[in-house]
Amino acid sequence: MAQLFGLSAEQVARIRPLFPKKRSVKQVDDRKVLSGIIHAIQKGLHWVDAPA
Repeated sequence: MAQLFGLSAEQVARIRPLFPKKRSVKQVDDRKVLSGIIHAIQKGLHWVDAPA
């Protein structure tokens, strides 16, 4: 199975101050979102390739 996260916990801790502040709306895990972005960039994916 491929690595789930593109960044280690230490790397995420270093950039956590740059993440948006928490709001009253339930947010998804920042680490998962960032990993998805890294995966798309590494694979050269485009928005048209994303599921609806």
